[in-house]
Amino acid sequence: MNENRKTPVISQEQLDQQYALCARVAEYWRSRGQSPVAYVETYGCQQNEADSERIRGLLSQCGYGFAQEAEGADVVIMNTCAIREHAEQRVFGNLGALTHTKRRHPGQKIFLCGCMAGQTVVTDRIKKSYPHVDGVFSTHHLWQLPELLYRVLTTGKRTFFIEDEAGSVAEGLPVRRDNNLKAWVSIMYGCNNFCTYCIVPYVRGRERSREPEEILAECRDLVAQGYKDITLLGQNVNSYGKDLGKGVDFADLLEQIAQIPGDFLIRFMTSHPRDAGPKLFDVMAKYPRIAKQLHLPVQCGNDRVLKAMNRHYDRAKYLELVRYAKEKMPGLVLTSDIIVGFPGETEQEFEDTLSLIEEVGYDALFTFIYSPRPGTPAAELPDPATKAEKNTWFDRLCALQNSISEKRHKAYIGTNCRVLIDGTDGDLLTARTEGGRLVRLAGSPDLIGQFRHVTITGSNTWSLIGDLNE
Repeated sequence: MNENRKTPVISQEQLDQQYALCARVAEYWRSRGQSPVAYVETYGCQQNEADSERIRGLLSQCGYGFAQEAEGADVVIMNTCAIREHAEQRVFGNLGALTHTKRRHPGQKIFLCGCMAGQTVVTDRIKKSYPHVDGVFSTHHLWQLPELLYRVLTTGKRTFFIEDEAGSVAEGLPVRRDNNLKAWVSIMYGCNNFCTYCIVPYVRGRERSREPEEILAECRDLVAQGYKDITLLGQNVNSYGKDLGKGVDFADLLEQIAQIPGDFLIRFMTSHPRDAGPKLFDVMAKYPRIAKQLHLPVQCGNDRVLKAMNRHYDRAKYLELVRYAKEKMPGLVLTSDIIVGFPGETEQEFEDTLSLIEEVGYDALFTFIYSPRPGTPAAELPDPATKAEKNTWFDRLCALQNSISEKRHKAYIGTNCRVLIDGTDGDLLTARTEGGRLVRLAGSPDLIGQFRHVTITGSNTWSLIGDLNE
């Protein structure tokens, strides 16, 4: 894969054409004396959440307000995930249920987008078996939503924007964020790694980075607006800048953002161990504004399986990275992803994963039983382990990590932590430590949006309990 491929950038003229169509959509509704509402449902990762914020931004520019459910909405957009089979089946089930909302509201327009829309097998199924779906657009065509919407509204014809392409970057799209406290900032799109189990490179295209000046301007604007927690997003943030040819890598970008004046924290995800290294960890350790939190997916603790996954590192290299990161940042909160039951994995190889988890001592894990994705190399591999065996392994893994998480959380008791109070849970406030650990505490909702210090008084496997310091 040519990492120096020039990233196509959508021109201002092309974007202006879309904004003109936003005005036409708004006029379409005004001429009918209606105030339309839209419902956007998001599945999957933070990148999808960030995409949905741009979808809502474009819809807002088209004159739409927003509903909390599909019932009665004039437009329903399902932004989907293709990482696991369960997520896809859930989408198809919910998409089928929309036949009832459309029957009660015949003018409703239904669209499917996101990673599932990048798979031919999915779009063929939509065309054949879901006639109530009015349109489909892949991640590459998100910026063309106004055009798609205008076509469907004015012609009544189903429309599909699903061309297979390497991908582009569209700057300056309007954004409607979920809150005024935490923000996602996509710094790059796509992936070049082609892990054998993963569909992402096929549905999100090749790696393409945003210009550093654009990212810095967005982050400065967010800080000026009062955002306190900014998460930089990319399928592999450590590959940032390779396609730009400007000599600015992810560590350089992170350092520049950390120098923006203001009271805020920067996080990022996801890091690929193949490209993470000392330079990144040194920058993280240097700047207080960079959260001492690292999500470093290992996927497996066995070298043969890692090679079969096409991960481009081995157990020893991964552990070396972890040791260095922890030395530079003693309070580092470390999380990871684990896939259980990759095709051909044996019980002994799974035991290597358990031993790695014990050696590293993760604060938390995101754990998954392998899900075959049609079109990926792993889907063609022999897979002799039974479902029952994989379920047993998965239960063992979860039990081990839960015990480690519980111990790590108990170690917080009696410590003083700076937290960002971000919401409520029943009668309690919720907050996050710098490392992203959930804290529940008593206090006034007026404190939401503030950094405060708390003393940790209790814990369980999944969260902490704290008291506000006066």
